[in-house]
Amino acid sequence: MSNSNKMLSRVEDNRVLVLERVFDAPRDLVFNMFKEPEHLKTWWGPRGWELPVCHVDFRPGGVWHYCMKCADRGQGQFYGMESWGKGMYKEINEPEKIVYVDVFSDAEGHTNEDMPATDVTLEFIDMGSRTKLISRSEYSSEEALKTVMDMGMEQGIMETWDRLEEALLIVK
Repeated sequence: MSNSNKMLSRVEDNRVLVLERVFDAPRDLVFNMFKEPEHLKTWWGPRGWELPVCHVDFRPGGVWHYCMKCADRGQGQFYGMESWGKGMYKEINEPEKIVYVDVFSDAEGHTNEDMPATDVTLEFIDMGSRTKLISRSEYSSEEALKTVMDMGMEQGIMETWDRLEEALLIVK
């Protein structure tokens, strides 16, 4: 992988995780990969995980409810595990920005209040035939950010974005 496609990561104010990566695809296409369930199912989640459930109501006030399931026997204790999540869209400015609140949930969509919620802002910056994606994940406290970092979120996002890069090569 070229250096330009490596993910850059930094923490701001002890509770905001900022991730950046340049994708070799035009902005409209990268944006659509976050909008369409048939695209999300091909790349969302870390390696070895699938997205068997992906319901998207892509509009401000709409909800994205999904289930990630570990399908890789090589991941041992995680094999067969399900992780449910729900995104509630606050702002959509196509093809420049998506703002949503991401929470852990159950299969019925009830929020798991014991887990931290994330205020996510995705910015899609047009670089001609390439797109810079900037993700800002803001947490209520330093402890909340530490909780998700300890769960391996940064590695999971890196793998997810690697899978996005691979999916973009197929749909281009």
